[in-house]
Amino acid sequence: MKIKYLINACMMAALLFTMTGCAKERNKITVQEPENTKTIIDEPKIIVDKTERLEHIMISDWFDDDTAIVSKDNESLEKMSLSELSDQYPKSLYLLNINSKEYQLVKEQKDVLLGGAVFSRDKKYLIYDEYVLGDPAYFIMNMENHESIGLMGEPIGGAKSAHWADNETVIGSAYSGGVYLADRTGNMSLIDELKEEGIFLAEKLGNNIYYNTQSDLILMTLDLATKEKTSLNLGEVSEILPSPDNKEMIILQNNGSKSSMIIYSPEQDKKITIAENAELYGVSWSPDQRMIAYGMKEDKNNASDINLYVYDILTGNSMKIAVNTEPISTNWSPSGKRLSYTEWAGNQYTSSIIYFK
Repeated sequence: MKIKYLINACMMAALLFTMTGCAKERNKITVQEPENTKTIIDEPKIIVDKTERLEHIMISDWFDDDTAIVSKDNESLEKMSLSELSDQYPKSLYLLNINSKEYQLVKEQKDVLLGGAVFSRDKKYLIYDEYVLGDPAYFIMNMENHESIGLMGEPIGGAKSAHWADNETVIGSAYSGGVYLADRTGNMSLIDELKEEGIFLAEKLGNNIYYNTQSDLILMTLDLATKEKTSLNLGEVSEILPSPDNKEMIILQNNGSKSSMIIYSPEQDKKITIAENAELYGVSWSPDQRMIAYGMKEDKNNASDINLYVYDILTGNSMKIAVNTEPISTNWSPSGKRLSYTEWAGNQYTSSIIYFK
């Protein structure tokens, strides 16, 4: 039984705790399959082996289970020449072997803070950003020769955001207005039906573009085949996180300083709320789509703590895996056996790695 099939068969029931298709009993799960057959599998438990703290780096993605890509100070370069940043070194991109703690330089540049590096699914290309002051600029790097192409110029003016839509395609909002698509060699095009829109968020799942605008933040979908636009009736959407197979998405919906976390399945047109009226941080899918990592602020005894949780879609259970954290991002290793989270201390990043048994 593959995890992917289990999620499709049981996800909504597990989230609603009705378990009409799955029944929990003695740490096992019974899955009702087609033609009245049943498969019983062990219900895996989330067990934290250890947590390792790595000072002054930001982990933004994983190359494999032993190698992460990080942004950190590059002390081999001179400090930043801009007066506002003159006490900082440029930040460069490195591959970090988490076992040996050896760094391999990927990209360095004088007077620039590099970060936000995310691999394509085949690990052959990398999206990253350059930052000095103001808005970042986005680039695509070929990992074979380390040559970079900027997402800027005609017809988009420049990229306001950049994400992998799939292994071959980058999507984001454009300074010229609307939503752009780019291939891995930097060829860019605007989506005609959205050219006049002031886009806040944009993601692509299958043949649909999911987006909202800066004016109302209501989540919309554009069918690229029919050109039809449809509202999902969700306002104040601050983040869209497609699942690894691009069939579901996590939606964060704001209510003042607090958020709701919703799983939306376009094929079934189902919206399931798994957390609400909470301050949520650093949400991410596990590679097999079974787990969701998230930070949540909790008030106890007149004090507030932000703790890190993992939510199991199949069982509907959450487990606290780290305390007193404030993750601005979380990232799973390819096997799902390691989870990194990064915190911001006001002047420097720190990343931690949780190892699961």
